[in-house]
Amino acid sequence: MFPQPAPFKEKSRVYDLKSRLDWGEPALTIIDVRDRATFNQGHIMGAISFPSEEVVSRVNTNLERDRDIYVYSETDEETAAVATRLREAGFKRVAELTGGIGAWKAADYPVEATSTVA
Repeated sequence: MFPQPAPFKEKSRVYDLKSRLDWGEPALTIIDVRDRATFNQGHIMGAISFPSEEVVSRVNTNLERDRDIYVYSETDEETAAVATRLREAGFKRVAELTGGIGAWKAADYPVEATSTVA
């Protein structure tokens, strides 16, 4: 029997997301809801930047309602608030990444920075 990735959970640990990424499951989207400047300084590899105040409108325009969405921020409170707004907007599979970027970095998982040219 081959190991399986962690199942989808509304409250997911960084290990759960990493196991799905390592398994090669492409049918998920990682959303960083921090402001763009903070996102550019370092974010989970493959994450997209949809700042908190724009997230619902941007997700409505860009993602299917049944897509697995992992949301994270600096705090679990902001992550939970954004996840609630997405669920209220009709997205059924929204996971809150507990511990956010801090937990991801603490686990020594890959982050990337977006360079900006002045």
